[in-house]
Amino acid sequence: MDDYLLHLSQRLGEQLLERNWHVATAESCTGGGVAAAITAVPGSSAWFEYGIVSYANDAKQKLLGVNSETLAREGAVSEAVVMEMARGVLALAEADIAVAISGVAGPSGGSPDKPVGTVWFAWTTSNGEMKTELQHFSGDRNRVQRQAVVFALEKLVELN
Repeated sequence: MDDYLLHLSQRLGEQLLERNWHVATAESCTGGGVAAAITAVPGSSAWFEYGIVSYANDAKQKLLGVNSETLAREGAVSEAVVMEMARGVLALAEADIAVAISGVAGPSGGSPDKPVGTVWFAWTTSNGEMKTELQHFSGDRNRVQRQAVVFALEKLVELN
């Protein structure tokens, strides 16, 4: 765990503890990287309980309640899907805030519409607020994944 990810996770934990909030994660292309960064913080069990890695579409449907029609219409790497992932993990974990991530980390799997480095994010809170954002990261698979983890954590800190 690098120092910057640890710093972001510690800061997030401090903010969540102040609010008595819990965070949950639903990750696809990051493979649990956000949850790993969070759980690197000693005592994170006081503010983190759930991290779902829903890499396959079937997992998105079964674990997070993502609608098969949404997946067929929009594709896994889409605003609509990350919104459903975020709502699903928030409800499952009974958390106060959640982040969902789905993207194309590469080196293959990209398309003209969704090239490698395309990553959708959604953050939602228990009061119904939802924020989404599309990012295009560069680099190899590891760099895309790391950039996505950092971005997800930075926005969680910003939203708290």
